[in-house]
Amino acid sequence: MIFRRFALRACLVVLALALPMTIHAQTNCDEGAGPLSTAQPKGMTVQEVIEKFAAREAIFKDARNQYNYTQDITVQELDGSTVTGEFRLVQDVLYDDKGNRVENVKFAPQPSLRQIGLTREDYEDFRNKLPFVLTTEDIPKYNLLYVGAQKVDELETYVFDLAPKTIEKGQRYFQGRAWVDAKDLQVVKTCGKTVPETRADSSNKKKKNVDENLNPKFVTYREQIDGQYWFPTYTSADDILHFRTNDVHIREIIRYTNYKRFGSKVRIIYQGEAKDKEQPAPPANATPKKP
Repeated sequence: MIFRRFALRACLVVLALALPMTIHAQTNCDEGAGPLSTAQPKGMTVQEVIEKFAAREAIFKDARNQYNYTQDITVQELDGSTVTGEFRLVQDVLYDDKGNRVENVKFAPQPSLRQIGLTREDYEDFRNKLPFVLTTEDIPKYNLLYVGAQKVDELETYVFDLAPKTIEKGQRYFQGRAWVDAKDLQVVKTCGKTVPETRADSSNKKKKNVDENLNPKFVTYREQIDGQYWFPTYTSADDILHFRTNDVHIREIIRYTNYKRFGSKVRIIYQGEAKDKEQPAPPANATPKKP
């Protein structure tokens, strides 16, 4: 299979095979999390927390575009615990001198998926929505609800629920929950799904034959890279997609590894203080822990 150089991730389209299945699966958003407290943020308002972490998300987004890394994607169909079909793609993600993303495929065996196929929206989600970023520019597009404070492994975090205010045609959005490190005010974990989805309408003859685009619920963990940036390193999904003709058990694992900075300088601005970093600092220990 030849993969074109555009985004990756998947809204899953049901194919001809339609076998009834009795299956149980659920992506666990609460892995490693302690009790949720309704306590308010310390020393600042909720709005101030949102403004600060959104500003740092913008810095993170710019900084990640100055790193090369490897993305390893696995999508599986399951019958119980048995893998019945698989899609696999390993690629190096690079950026040229104009800042354009370049994807060099390293490993891409022939897919064996039988009940689903990967769409353009899936590939877009692999690139942009599984490693979800919520910058100052993105904030007006979402409703944010402060849920409380929660410890995730060793980290104290503030928890927010997010949902898009409106759905514009041709646009993809995240809907779910984000955990923000209370010290660094950076997102360290997200859990939810991409929207919108496309479903067949049994009551509408015109929509009965449309391709259904359904998205599994996923959780993405970030780790601190070079002692300063919280970059996504692991995404997983274990979910049932309820198509009109049948249910399909899907498991996804995406790993982001080998982060290496290129270019001359990355400019970091925290609390009004600008710092130029010539060389990356030694990597810090990765938290929160991944399953």
